[in-house]
Amino acid sequence: MLAIRMRTRRRKAVAFATTAALTALAVPALTASPATAAPEPPAAASAPVAAAATAVTADYDSTYYRNAIGKTGTALKSSLHTIISSQTKLSYSAVWNALKATDQDPNNSGNVILLYSGVSRSKSLNGGNTGNWNREHVWAKSHGDFGTSTGPGTDLHHLRPTDVQVNSIRGNKDFDNGGGAVANGGGSLTDSDSFEPRDAVKGDVARMILYMAVRYEGGDGWADLEPNNSVNNGSNPYMGRLSVLKQWNEQDPPDAFEKRRNQVIHDSYQHNRNPFVDHPEWVEAIW
Repeated sequence: MLAIRMRTRRRKAVAFATTAALTALAVPALTASPATAAPEPPAAASAPVAAAATAVTADYDSTYYRNAIGKTGTALKSSLHTIISSQTKLSYSAVWNALKATDQDPNNSGNVILLYSGVSRSKSLNGGNTGNWNREHVWAKSHGDFGTSTGPGTDLHHLRPTDVQVNSIRGNKDFDNGGGAVANGGGSLTDSDSFEPRDAVKGDVARMILYMAVRYEGGDGWADLEPNNSVNNGSNPYMGRLSVLKQWNEQDPPDAFEKRRNQVIHDSYQHNRNPFVDHPEWVEAIW
């Protein structure tokens, strides 16, 4: 009787081993070989990118922005002014090569992306002729009369490559909604006293204008630049419309191109940051 039970156990053990072996053959291995990486689950594809972005923001919050965290209103604006005023300044001639790096087309390293039109154009076509791109002061240099002098006139956080003709059409107009289509403007609109950039860069424009309002407060020999809710500001150190700029900041959050640009300026040129690219919610916290 004992011998029968032992033979039965042996038969069950053999059957279990056989089943396990067949199962192993039927189920793909869960560990990728050294030469082949396992595919990322579709549902989690964006998780590593989001985690990396959060980590970068947290790093700057605990270092670069540490004296601004938790503040609002004038206290936040004052803290950010102190933080971003520590910068390396470029000459106006040096801006040409800097823009070739900050605004490089991610799909063509020989080109830059033009701000208002969205066109990708050869880096070598910088100049003042039709078909060229030039250096656009998003905060118009006549609004505060700072020209192209080292300082606000050469600050990369508001200087962008633009088509020469589109730049001329924008001129020194304030920003607002409405108007007729700008020729070769990529969807930009204009009227007699305002300019509306294409949708994809509305937030970029808002954050550049508000950076300038925080960076230049009148204490370093330049005018105190401030946003207001008007157009036709002329040579006064104001830029409008603030209510529209705030809407654009909400509607068009920072994208990968804008974030990369902020990082290149910080790492390779001015060594300061546009805080509204890192924290677009600070626009509402201040204004």
